[in-house]
Amino acid sequence: MNLTLEALQVLDAIARKGSFAAAAVELDRVPSALTYSVRKLEEDLDVLLFDRRGHRAKLTSAGQELLTEGRHLLLAAQELERRVKRAATGWEVELRIVLDSIIPFDSLLPLIEAFDRENAGTRLRISHETLSGVWEALLSDRADLAIGAPHGGPDSIRMSGGFQTRQLGMIEWAFAVAPGHPLANAPEPLTASLIQQYRAVAVGDTGRSLPGITSGLLSGQDILTVPSIAAKLQAQLRGLGCGHLPRWLAAPYFASGALIEKQTIEAKPIDKTQIAWRTPVVGKSLKWFITQLSEPVVQHTLLGSPAPHHHESISNV
Repeated sequence: MNLTLEALQVLDAIARKGSFAAAAVELDRVPSALTYSVRKLEEDLDVLLFDRRGHRAKLTSAGQELLTEGRHLLLAAQELERRVKRAATGWEVELRIVLDSIIPFDSLLPLIEAFDRENAGTRLRISHETLSGVWEALLSDRADLAIGAPHGGPDSIRMSGGFQTRQLGMIEWAFAVAPGHPLANAPEPLTASLIQQYRAVAVGDTGRSLPGITSGLLSGQDILTVPSIAAKLQAQLRGLGCGHLPRWLAAPYFASGALIEKQTIEAKPIDKTQIAWRTPVVGKSLKWFITQLSEPVVQHTLLGSPAPHHHESISNV
């Protein structure tokens, strides 16, 4: 290959400094060595890279094109060098985290800020999935860590022995309707047959290959399927349907009167949610997040629920 990173570095330095002499000082080389490198490159490529008629080294159009694209290669090489060095220290180049839609991304920001202070250099890639879609992201190796995964997990995960889980917290649910909804003034507790007559708002399961998970829906009930828990809240505030919301999320709207809590004969059970990851854990970034997610204050921030009194032990699945 005629084109080398060293030749691109020479070209870049000359263009920035405006002369072969100034570039030689920056690169700690003699000017004649730079002149030779450029002439050799011009001969190999059979193009003129510099217009040498003036006092400043001015790039030709071909030289400018080579420099523009060459700088991308130089940056890529520098990034590759940093990634190799990071890998050698035990910190991952990238950590992929999938959040269940019950976990607002905003609640993860303090944890990201704390991780930045570690100066690990690991890139974070964060995505949102819902219900079985969270487990699917782990199984298909699209994620290294799942936060807010539904309790239990599919048989393919429990039987593999290649994953571990730890309880993140509990989610208490409250049945909520807008003040103008027909159920707002209905006598309590609401029966299932009465609720079934009105449209429910539900967050869609994003899983594609695993069996779908449904929660709190009645057979035959009309359903408005929305993309996130935030969208579900907004739909219920508009009176577009009824359904259960996390109590921590609905509480301010109960207090303001924007939503009304209704008691039901069949209350939705408290859900357990957890974090899950593939084993064995090798990278320092994943270990850091697992440790932080065991802290009650972090769990409280993520779920808006009371912090647990003790840490749950790690379980294999």
